[in-house]
Amino acid sequence: MSYQFTIIVPVYNEEDNLKRVEQELSNYIKIASKKTKVLFVNDGSKDNSQQLIEEICTNNSDFDFINFEKNCGLSAAITAGFKNVDTELVGYIDSDLQTAPEDFNLLLKEIENYDLVTGVRANRKDSFIKNMSSTIANGIRRSFTQDGMDDTGCPLKVIKTQYAKNIPMFKGLHRFLPAMILLQNGKIKQIPVQHFPRIAGEAKYGLWNRLIGPLMDCFAYLWMKKKYINYNIAKKG
Repeated sequence: MSYQFTIIVPVYNEEDNLKRVEQELSNYIKIASKKTKVLFVNDGSKDNSQQLIEEICTNNSDFDFINFEKNCGLSAAITAGFKNVDTELVGYIDSDLQTAPEDFNLLLKEIENYDLVTGVRANRKDSFIKNMSSTIANGIRRSFTQDGMDDTGCPLKVIKTQYAKNIPMFKGLHRFLPAMILLQNGKIKQIPVQHFPRIAGEAKYGLWNRLIGPLMDCFAYLWMKKKYINYNIAKKG
């Protein structure tokens, strides 16, 4: 049976988390509702992440990787993942594993009738400042995009690959994935998922890139929405 679903795992200086990522995703692959493989995208890590990724991929035939020459940011890592998958469905999870891989099955249950299904982090286990800045940022984005999503920053998503490959991605716009699907006249849904504290490694986002940065990106999204081209071919000779 050929693969149906690829999980993209962006990595930036996560050497302390990668063995746990290997274990958790290997366990998930055994219970996945779709035949699943994993694609690491190493975003120019400066620690031992790449060596660990290569060891993991050597030991697991369901794992593969892309390694950037230098750090390009999360949007670039996700975009590279989208462009390099060959399965009908693509997913995304952070390497800090604050969301649970087994919850992909909840999203996959709904994807047949939608083009993107995203998690909503229930009972978030983050600091007060992180939760508040995220709540404010989500409210701002929702008012700009009108996408109806409560938690666009949740790093647990499943997308039909044909839509993912058509997303016009720019730096910072990984926060707008549901809105990007709506630009393509796709259908989206959100589902509550588990959330856990970060066990190892350091968070890559502070107040600026969780709150002020996304506000600036909203204006980029509005420009893109105004200029976005949609067409359907009625007939070809």
